[in-house]
Amino acid sequence: MKFKFIVFTGLCIFSWASAPAQDPMIEQNIPGTSMQFKLILAPAGTAELGPQKIKVNLDAFYIGVYEVTFDEFNCFRERDQDNDQSSNPAIAYKADAVTRPTSQYVNLTFGMGDRDGFPMVSTTQQGALKYCQWLYQKTGRFYRLPTEAEWEYACRAGTSTRFYFGDEESKLADHAWYYENSDDKYHKVGQKQPNPWGLYDMLGNVAEWTSDDYRENYYSLVTADNNNPWMIPSKKHSRTVKGGSYVDDDPDHLSPSYRLKSEAKWQVRDPQIPKSKWWNTDSPYVGFRIVSPLKQPSPSEVEEYFKKAIVD
Repeated sequence: MKFKFIVFTGLCIFSWASAPAQDPMIEQNIPGTSMQFKLILAPAGTAELGPQKIKVNLDAFYIGVYEVTFDEFNCFRERDQDNDQSSNPAIAYKADAVTRPTSQYVNLTFGMGDRDGFPMVSTTQQGALKYCQWLYQKTGRFYRLPTEAEWEYACRAGTSTRFYFGDEESKLADHAWYYENSDDKYHKVGQKQPNPWGLYDMLGNVAEWTSDDYRENYYSLVTADNNNPWMIPSKKHSRTVKGGSYVDDDPDHLSPSYRLKSEAKWQVRDPQIPKSKWWNTDSPYVGFRIVSPLKQPSPSEVEEYFKKAIVD
């Protein structure tokens, strides 16, 4: 019965409202800033997950063409980059009322770069979700982290090989920044070849948060009920991270099916008590990408989602 509850609540994030026209791409401006980002439509379909190729059914969603960058996240983090402009008709947005990330006590980039297109790193999953919540307040469109199933479905982009470009490791450097070619640092987004759906850096560069609680028996759970699965978190750790990163030297860690378990030690150097809700100082190799369901929810359903998803 416990798993049935998990799946049912997960379904709620996909089943809201009537579907708008299916534009193949949307470009989102962040009101009151100079920032914009693009998302590509992942059509409704059947995903084959993991080495076992477990089949799950997914509703359509938009997914970011690129990983979220420092430039975008800084509009949320830094008050002087925000103002009261909003296109969300459901709220009266006030920039001064926003709870923003705490100040960092070290440079979370470790000299690797934080302007002009570098991926945002070292955020907790809660911090990434707070950014999504702020985007909703600014734009009126619901954004969130992808589920584990959505992430793998979008990464594979209709392919069934070891990597989305085939089985040969020799081609990995054309598509991903990893140990062999990264010079031990992340790089600006979009410099490698995209996957068949036009998504960049799905493998390598920085690994990416999903919204799922990490479950060792994930594949048996999704087999039990295979419609839009979401493993709702109940505590801070552990969550599922996907895609591999610039520090990985095992090609299998850069395959669509690889699952990384988040760890409390990613935050071991945080001096705050209790630990910061925003920063994982020791995971500069983890970033995130956002999605938006084709069927948009009501304001009350958005509020309910963030209550479930953000677990401090």
